[in-house]
Amino acid sequence: METAIGAANWMVGRVLNKLSDDLLAAYVASSELGLNSEQIKTKLKYMQGLLHTAQERGVSSNPGLQGLLEDLSKKADEAEDALDELHYFMIQDQLGGIRMAAMELGDGLRGHALHACHAARHTIGNWLPCFSCTRTQDDDCAASTIVGKPIKFDRVTMSNKIKSVMEGIHDLCHPVSDLLDKIPNNSTSITLKRTPTGSTVAQDIFYGRDVIFEQTVTSLTSGTYQNEALSVLPFVGHGGMGKTTFIQHLYNEKRIGEHFAVKVWVCVSTDFDVLKLTRQILSCIPAIEKEEYNCTNETANLDQLQKSIAERLKSKRFLVVLDDIWKCNSESDWNNLLAPFKKGEIKGSMVLVTTRFPSIAQMLKTVNPTELRGLEPSDFFKLFEACIFGQSKPGRYEDELIDVARDIAKKLKGSPLAANTVGRLLKKNLSREYWMGVLEKDEWKNAKDDDDIMPSLKISYDYLPFHLKKSFSYCALFPEDYKFYNSEMTSLWTAIGIIDSHCQNHKNYLEELVDNGFLMKRVDEYHQYYVMHDLCTNFL
Repeated sequence: METAIGAANWMVGRVLNKLSDDLLAAYVASSELGLNSEQIKTKLKYMQGLLHTAQERGVSSNPGLQGLLEDLSKKADEAEDALDELHYFMIQDQLGGIRMAAMELGDGLRGHALHACHAARHTIGNWLPCFSCTRTQDDDCAASTIVGKPIKFDRVTMSNKIKSVMEGIHDLCHPVSDLLDKIPNNSTSITLKRTPTGSTVAQDIFYGRDVIFEQTVTSLTSGTYQNEALSVLPFVGHGGMGKTTFIQHLYNEKRIGEHFAVKVWVCVSTDFDVLKLTRQILSCIPAIEKEEYNCTNETANLDQLQKSIAERLKSKRFLVVLDDIWKCNSESDWNNLLAPFKKGEIKGSMVLVTTRFPSIAQMLKTVNPTELRGLEPSDFFKLFEACIFGQSKPGRYEDELIDVARDIAKKLKGSPLAANTVGRLLKKNLSREYWMGVLEKDEWKNAKDDDDIMPSLKISYDYLPFHLKKSFSYCALFPEDYKFYNSEMTSLWTAIGIIDSHCQNHKNYLEELVDNGFLMKRVDEYHQYYVMHDLCTNFL
């Protein structure tokens, strides 16, 4: 359903964009076409409002509504085609001006101008049904230099076509609105779909990343950040890369506990509410004697809550973990959340952030983010075996199954979450036949639990705006490790209609996909390019 809403909304938006062109709107509103462009735009905006309502309410799969939205997408597509035909008529009129100017030129220049004019018209006439070919006296006069026939634009046919399509779109508004009124409001935010995290380590043994772990511990406990009142260090990585597990082990490391007098862990997810987060943080900080500001979890005054935090942390070095941040509305909100942490008398306090979005990491950081990618093959395979067997492997494993296990592990691209997902599948049946089935049929992609790899990745995909979903789906058509270049992909997306060719200041969609964690930016000896995260194509 989400895809149907996104597709319909995207197509309606494209038609509105075309009608925003002043020259095209003038043609639509001309007396010869007899259409009202402002009225058309009003109807389209109304439909956009309905689609936005459907999206906000999180309507469940409804075959009737799904069919109506698909019909709407088709009608919007027809409307865009009709406006494209009208745009070509505008080009014809411009070429007509060239033709008239050519009459005043010398014979040689006149012939070349007329040739260009009629060749272009001939091409348009082959494409568009609202144009018809007729002979004129000028054609006969210039027969030796002209290829093709001039074209007459059928305004009546075009007017009827646009009216019919727009009426079709308008007629769909009532049944869509009526259905939305009857469907229960099942609106759920992505926050509700996310499993909360805590500081307790679920995986006792820490596999891999020893070097980066030691570097981080040393940085946090030595003099690296000791001259700053507060530093923010983000950890960024795609879904399933083990960011939370890494921070859990860091949070529970003995040296960290000895260095920071107060430690706080809060799971943020998509609900970045400054008041709510401030309450949660305050509840994790031990109270002090004779507090001036005696706040509770029900205190609604942000000022009082912040003063209470500042009072409790005034003479302490502290560590705050904000896990799984999906959004932050503005730098102002972020600075507001951090305000009480900057009042302490002891320097060297830290805020650690985990996020799958590089753009979030860049906005929140005070020091360069740490990127967590897939585990190295040897470390990953140890983790993978532990996810299947725990610490006790069956005797026949080395002879019958280890080669299949290695082949499956290669497909998981070092993702710890994928290791857990597939490990649970393999643990159900220790026969070679079953394991070969998992290897050959990619059975793990059908996993359904909330903590499986595919739901974890797909939630990132669902979070994308529709135009980025379409853009990314085309990236997934290319081979693994393909290097995407901006000019190449922009040309492709323009050719297939994702990017409006009339928009000269469009955004770099590749950069937006980087910001959302689906692509990685790289630089070779000569150029900047982008590559896809290893597991991202599995849910398309």
